[in-house]
Amino acid sequence: MREIITLAAEGGEDVNPLIPETYDIVWSIVCVVIIGLLFWKYVIPRVTKTLDERADNIEGGIARAKAAQEEAQQTLQQYQQQLADARLEAARIREDARTQGQQILAQMRQDAQAESDRIIAAGHSQLEAQRQQILTELRSEVGVTAVSLAEKIIGQSVSDEAKQAASIDKFLSELDDTNAIGVGR
Repeated sequence: MREIITLAAEGGEDVNPLIPETYDIVWSIVCVVIIGLLFWKYVIPRVTKTLDERADNIEGGIARAKAAQEEAQQTLQQYQQQLADARLEAARIREDARTQGQQILAQMRQDAQAESDRIIAAGHSQLEAQRQQILTELRSEVGVTAVSLAEKIIGQSVSDEAKQAASIDKFLSELDDTNAIGVGR
C-alpha cells in the first residue's frame, strides 16, 4: 500500500484507490448486462417454469388429497349407513324369529291340547264302552243270580224266559232307581 501512496504522490494527481478506473466500470457494466440478459432469457424462465410446476404439483396434491379425503368421508358415511341398516335388519330378523318362535310354540301348545283332548275323548269313549259292557255283564249275572235266589225263596222254578226277563228288568229298574236316589243325596 505504500507503493500506491508513493505512486499517487509522484504523479501529482489525487487518485482515490477506492474508485476504479472508467474502463473497469464500463466493462463491468457490460458483463453485468450480458449476464443479466442471459439470466433473463434462459435461467429465469426455467426457474419460473420449475416453480410453477412445483406449485401446480402442490396445489394438485392438495386437491387430490381433499378429493381423497372427501371420498373417504363419503365411503365412511356409506359404511356407517350400511352398518346401521345391517343392525336394523338384524333386529328385524331377531324380532321375526322371536315372533315365529312364539307362533310355533302357540301352535305346538294348540296341537298338544287338541291331541290331549282327543286322547281324553277316546279314553272317555273307551271307558263308556267298558262301562256299558260291564253293566251288560252285571245285568246278566245279576239276573241269573236274582232268578236263582227267587227260585230258592219261592221254592219253584221260574223257567219261563219271558217272565225271567221281565222280572230281571223290573228288578234292575228298581235297583237303578234306588242307586239314583242314593247318588242324589
